Amino acid sequence: MDMTNSELFRRNGYLLVRGLFSPDETAGLLRHAKTDQRLQGEAYVRRDSQGGDTRLALRNDLAADSPYAAVARSRRVVEPMQDLLGDEVYHYHHKMMLKEPRVGGAWEWHQDYGYWYNYGCLFPDMGSCLIAVDRATRDNGCLQVLRGSQRIGRVDHVKTGEQVGADPARVEAAIERFELVYCEMGPGDALFFHGNLLHRSDQNRSDYPRWSLICCYNTKHNDPIVRDGRHPNYSPLEIWDDDRVAAMLVGDQGVETARSETK
Repeated sequence: MDMTNSELFRRNGYLLVRGLFSPDETAGLLRHAKTDQRLQGEAYVRRDSQGGDTRLALRNDLAADSPYAAVARSRRVVEPMQDLLGDEVYHYHHKMMLKEPRVGGAWEWHQDYGYWYNYGCLFPDMGSCLIAVDRATRDNGCLQVLRGSQRIGRVDHVKTGEQVGADPARVEAAIERFELVYCEMGPGDALFFHGNLLHRSDQNRSDYPRWSLICCYNTKHNDPIVRDGRHPNYSPLEIWDDDRVAAMLVGDQGVETARSETK
């Protein structure tokens, strides 16, 4: 008997959905990001343990004129996330990951909840959706996950280079017990993953960039116990339909094409 998406997510800690966003939508998002001077100005560097630099730009707000926020509000992302986490979700934050050719650094093994626990979230009932904006391959540092490792529970995190990563002894034990999966993705593919899933990425040693947008969500019942923390407390999320998202990404003239490609 085939497993449902929710069953797969509970077992594996992630769910890969091909073609969640159309080629036109993804190309439009990439065009915007490449010319977004504010994004470039906000991006900061986190150096890995080998000295490689990786850049990201993180935002807590959902600006009405932002293509990134449009994706974070998209029913294609929000509704599956609610099904997978079993509750209403709200926007916790989103971030563009800018892994450039030959210089894009690695991300050490970590759990997102390893950070978010410290921001007042009692439960690991949280998740992220990574949308590939460029093609993601082993060569340019695609995401790697340990299948099922979310079942370990939260692991203590320690300083690794300029990043904070999961306790190396626990990671070593997890690598011996869980399958390592390279999440190679085409533009528009989406990876939903649990807040406790151990994941990392290699340095980009290729000639091709790997940019991605990661939209992060918390569940309503997990409203942080602190107020005015690093990321928002609960507020209802306005979910946008496909046409509104497509119009933001590709313009009104591209809505019909985007609609047909994502059905």
